[in-house]
Amino acid sequence: MGSHNRTSSIVSIPSGTGEDILRSLSRTFSRRSHRDETEDVESEINDTESVASGVTATEDWRLAAQVKEAQQNDRAEGRSLGVTWKDLTVKVVPSDAMLQENALSQFNIPQLVGESRHKKALKTILDASSGCVKPGEMLLVLGRPGSGCTTLLKMLANKRKGYAEVDGEVHYGSMDAKQAQQYRGYVVMNTEEELFYPTLTVGKTMDFATRLAVPRTLPKNMQTHEEFRKDFKAFLLESMSISHTEDTKVGNEFVRGVSGGERKRVSIVEALSNKASVMCWDNSTRGLDASTALEYTRALRSITDAFGVATIVTLYQAGNGIFEQFDKVLVLDEGKQVYYGPRDQARPFMEARGFFCDDAANVADFLTGVTVPSERKILPGFEERFPRNNIELMEAYHSLPIKNIMDRELNYPMTEEAQQNTQIFCDSVTLDKWRSLPKTSPMTVSFAEQVKACVIRQYQIIWGDKATFVIKQGSTLAQALIAGSLFYNAPANSSGLFVKGGSLFLALLYNALVAMSEVTDSYAGRPILAKHKNFALFNPAAFCIAQITADVPILFVQVSIFIVILYWMTALKATAVAFFTCWFVVYIVTFVMTAFFRMIGAAFPNFDAASKVSGFAVTAYITYVGYEIPKPQMHPWFVWIYWINPLAYGFESLLGNEFEDQIISCANNNLIPNYLPQYQNSSHQACAGVGGAARGAIEVPGEAYLASLSYSPSHIWRNVGILFAWWALFVALTIFFTLRWNDIAGSSGALLIPRENQKKVKHILISHDEEAQADEKTSRAEATHESNGTSTPSDEGANLIRNTSIFTWRNLSYTVKTSSGDRTLLDNVHGYVKPGMLGALMGSSGAGKTTLLDVLAQRKTEGTIRGEILVDGRPLPVSFQRSAGYCEQLDVHEPYATVREALEFSALLRQSRDTPRADKLAYVDTIVDLLELHDIEHTLIGRVGAGLSVEQRKRVTIGVELVSKPSILIFLDEPTSGLDGQAAYNTVRFLRKLADVGQAVLVTIHQPSAQLFAQFDTLLLLAKGGKTVYFGDIGDNADTIKDYFGRNGAPCPPAANPAEHMIDVVSGSLSKGKDWHQVWLASPEAARMQQDLDNIIIDARNRQTGTQDDGHEFATDLWTQTRIVTRRMNIALYRNTDYVNNKLALHIGTALFNGFTFWMIGDAVSDQQEVLFALFNFIFVAPGVIAQLQPLFIERRDIYETREKKSKMYSWIAFVTGLVVSEIPYLILCGVFYFVCFYYTCGFPTASTKAGAVLFVMLIYEFIYTGIGQFVAAYAPNAVFASLVNPLLLGTLVSFCGVLVPYTQITAFWRYWMYYLNPFNYLMGALLVFTDFDWAVKCKESEFAVFDPPSGQTCAQYLGAWMSGPGSRTNLVNPSDTAACKVCQYTRGSDYLYTVNLKDYYYGWRDAAICCIFAISSYALVYLLMKLRTKASKKAE
Repeated sequence: MGSHNRTSSIVSIPSGTGEDILRSLSRTFSRRSHRDETEDVESEINDTESVASGVTATEDWRLAAQVKEAQQNDRAEGRSLGVTWKDLTVKVVPSDAMLQENALSQFNIPQLVGESRHKKALKTILDASSGCVKPGEMLLVLGRPGSGCTTLLKMLANKRKGYAEVDGEVHYGSMDAKQAQQYRGYVVMNTEEELFYPTLTVGKTMDFATRLAVPRTLPKNMQTHEEFRKDFKAFLLESMSISHTEDTKVGNEFVRGVSGGERKRVSIVEALSNKASVMCWDNSTRGLDASTALEYTRALRSITDAFGVATIVTLYQAGNGIFEQFDKVLVLDEGKQVYYGPRDQARPFMEARGFFCDDAANVADFLTGVTVPSERKILPGFEERFPRNNIELMEAYHSLPIKNIMDRELNYPMTEEAQQNTQIFCDSVTLDKWRSLPKTSPMTVSFAEQVKACVIRQYQIIWGDKATFVIKQGSTLAQALIAGSLFYNAPANSSGLFVKGGSLFLALLYNALVAMSEVTDSYAGRPILAKHKNFALFNPAAFCIAQITADVPILFVQVSIFIVILYWMTALKATAVAFFTCWFVVYIVTFVMTAFFRMIGAAFPNFDAASKVSGFAVTAYITYVGYEIPKPQMHPWFVWIYWINPLAYGFESLLGNEFEDQIISCANNNLIPNYLPQYQNSSHQACAGVGGAARGAIEVPGEAYLASLSYSPSHIWRNVGILFAWWALFVALTIFFTLRWNDIAGSSGALLIPRENQKKVKHILISHDEEAQADEKTSRAEATHESNGTSTPSDEGANLIRNTSIFTWRNLSYTVKTSSGDRTLLDNVHGYVKPGMLGALMGSSGAGKTTLLDVLAQRKTEGTIRGEILVDGRPLPVSFQRSAGYCEQLDVHEPYATVREALEFSALLRQSRDTPRADKLAYVDTIVDLLELHDIEHTLIGRVGAGLSVEQRKRVTIGVELVSKPSILIFLDEPTSGLDGQAAYNTVRFLRKLADVGQAVLVTIHQPSAQLFAQFDTLLLLAKGGKTVYFGDIGDNADTIKDYFGRNGAPCPPAANPAEHMIDVVSGSLSKGKDWHQVWLASPEAARMQQDLDNIIIDARNRQTGTQDDGHEFATDLWTQTRIVTRRMNIALYRNTDYVNNKLALHIGTALFNGFTFWMIGDAVSDQQEVLFALFNFIFVAPGVIAQLQPLFIERRDIYETREKKSKMYSWIAFVTGLVVSEIPYLILCGVFYFVCFYYTCGFPTASTKAGAVLFVMLIYEFIYTGIGQFVAAYAPNAVFASLVNPLLLGTLVSFCGVLVPYTQITAFWRYWMYYLNPFNYLMGALLVFTDFDWAVKCKESEFAVFDPPSGQTCAQYLGAWMSGPGSRTNLVNPSDTAACKVCQYTRGSDYLYTVNLKDYYYGWRDAAICCIFAISSYALVYLLMKLRTKASKKAE
């Protein structure tokens, strides 16, 4: 064990400690803890368990010697604590069943108020549990899911958050729970979830964990910290035999990485790296095959013995080999402690109460099954007096002497031994802890080391996910080139003012929008951070600092790419000082915005809340930057946003930097009169519409222009200082919020009932009263049959479909291309499945079980398949994929459908088109009965953690395949992994039922118990590389297989589980160096199987085929598919209140914000620009909604592609139509709400011809952007990719719609195609024409161009040629004056619109019509891209 090494000096031993040292040594080697005065009583009970038996069990583990060596080299005396708990009671707010509101019922206030009055009583999930695990002991906690095992472990691991109340006391050594808080790194729990950064390799993940666990004082045999770390890491990886995966990514559902079993082992070694004194393991063998699970338990045993750890484990489906590693067992049943005592007393205790335990059975499953009527067997003579439920069983336990003995251990914290251990423990921790840490810190290494480790990991994460990084920088480059060409060579006169402002604004905006992705990242890493915080690996502040450190070079690259291109293409001020000032300001602002979005991510408990806030903050910041509305024109009620806006400070610095010491000459439309040769005398011209222009002047100093915006060049560096202050504040707040994150302890696992089904499910919502609970539990099985499932199959199978087809495969090989060449995953596999046969497909992790199922079920889209797959001796029919049922290992379902809806959906779409609808639905009832889904048929499937449990979801998955009446066979991939022993047994018992009725069933299975294994008829056993090791009958009590392996020199011991034994023989420790694949090829069994296969195929060919192929790819026609799919999508959206509310809140919030920002727009010249921007801001509802819509679309698409497409349920056309149609009602609502909240507050024209036209265009826009969002999502590989494409696409469209740069100034390259292909251009055109065309414009005094005409002429005479020519749209207000002519730039809104390329009123309706075309074409793209994504499955060649 690389060590538990934290040292101690052996000098200065106080007298009298001799005995203690002796005692602690003897404990290490004898493992029975030092006994107290109850020794004589205990020995009577415990005479069966000798000290020696324990020792031998430890020696079994292959690394035991290394553990012992580590313990001897450790300089610390010991780190033993032990844990004792007394009368521990835990209560939670009950969540057995919650109502899921829908889009309408959530607004039913009276009903909600009425319901909130009924406070539910707290529910007890752990009731007066007591126990003691001394150093060097292992306790196994058993119970069915929901009986409180995980809760007990969390209490013992000192994690109490999320529980309503906790009574009772827990002691660690002699410390109570409060005092133990500061040692939380030594009291560790490994949970069921695997939380990792998927792009890190296993080695790097472990590097990080071991870097933060290096003690200050090294073991005797180590010289440097790094040497220790490497040695420790190598030991950990070897301990779970995953050294070969060191350079493989950990992976997750979306990122390819190590296999599921290997990922579980990574989480085990990560927890071991903590070298804790109290370790809790919650179902840590899930997904491991039997031999690995046993190996893992042996490792725990070895470490527990050597280091005096107190180990507490909960396991499902624990085999007897594993069970025997433990010292004590605690059995929980619905929170009641029905047994707690020595392991070897548990079975006799239950048998003495009258329960029968089969010799081959898993004792652990027997102990948890005694309170379930369908699973227990009663010994003769006990029928009348056995305990019928958990309360009677608990009373029986309380009356025994063993209870008193165990209770005497509860004063362990008071004993001298515990107090000494605790003192030694505290001293050892001081030796481990680096000196720079404060006394109370729970961490081990110094803060600087923590930051260093976090920085290294931060770069590794980025390096592991290079694709995202490259996309980000690539899109920055593209966006910079597009923006640069948009603002290309901005003129140095007054026409360039708006363009240069836009260019600098975009420099800030783009980098701020890129920073928005921090919000999403914050939630991706949060559970991992919470886990590491519990392990006390590092202070969350170290993580925050590491993120900033990692940002420095990345943002440097990003900002440099963007600014270098944009600055010089726009032709901004060409001095080195100005350029570097600009670059520096943008760099700082990007930092501040990154910190800002991180703070938002850290401050909110869930992503929905944070995305609302961040989306809204961006809108507010952009509007109040000083670009859209100059500072002096802001309304007083919102001007405070300007002062708290980091972008505004940056923008002022950039403009000040650009226009300082510049002279801006007025030109083009800003100079009146102009253009004609007679008006070129500057003494009779003046500037119009340029801020800061003096009366009669034709040029403006930069400082005066800045002053008109209330800016000043002297503020450039003042603002940089303010930006640093904002940055410091945001970072401090991020750290503050991050420190307060908690990992919620009480996961609810509630059933969700849709409000509209409330009437149908009264039985779940009414909590049973106490008397009812005193009766027996009825099991699921009993709801259907009183007997033990032994009723004749005829009554049950009468309605089930029978199957007559024989399915065979020969010489099946499958290869895939990898970077290192072709890799064979299946190697000449043969086999068959007959009706009425239940076949098991087994092998160690990574032997190709799932691959074989995928290939047989025609689910592979990559790779090369060779060999033949036949049904009744004939090639596979077109309808094969829908006539074979396939239950995947992952249960993928529409979370907002109820169980019954999911089954009906499958039945209606997959049963033959000739079956009447009523018959299809009647068959669903049969399956609901068969699968015992009555209790939950009207509850939502939900997601794991909120909705059905793992086991219930598994049954739904099986049901969804069964209702389709599969006529060929049923494949199931690991239907029992993740279930407890009972649930696994029920699942397999039920598959047996199906086979008895005549179905053909093929199942891959992990770690079956002997009872499970006995249910199967045949076995196909694979070894690594997809090689066959055995195919044939299993035999009664597995005799046939035992005989085969016995003959070949690997006999199965009498008490062993044959299933575990075989896997050990073929791949594990018992292989004896034989190549079992060759043994099989040479055996008579293999020859006989080949003969059988040939006969089966010839026979089948000569008979009539059992399956009728109707020649249709789908069972129903396209119209039926579309109708059913659309109905499901509609219901799902209707129930998805979060999504609908977010959409509505975003529209209403933005509309009110914009409405009051541009409150009652006036009629001055500068107000024309406000009209433009008020309407322009409507475009920005899109990013927020798209960011929400795409993950939903992609989640639905994944459900379709993983399961429904492959089983040929419905066509992709029906899928897209359903998604598109279900959004429509909400889009119309959103458009109407936006219009109502925004249009009238801005003071736009109220005439119904104008208002109605604007509403129409707004509604069309809702469809345009939804189509855009969906077509990006349709083709994007995942949601992250989609969120990177959005800014590029929307940014380009926004840039070229003629707002940021007027039409006449767009570069010729873009002007003639991009501008005309841009939906936003037509949207803005239509909105502007309808609102602004007839707007009367009246200049403010400061906006007039004021100049004197030549002497002797009135203003009208002087300006005659001008007014009838180029100036025909300007307004001369004093024609008869002879001095100080006052000319206003526009007369009506239509004059302004002329400058933005909107020349007549009919442009409005023309643009509205083009918008409709864009709406239709963006939806057409959704269909097109979905079609391009849909690949055909591979067939055998």
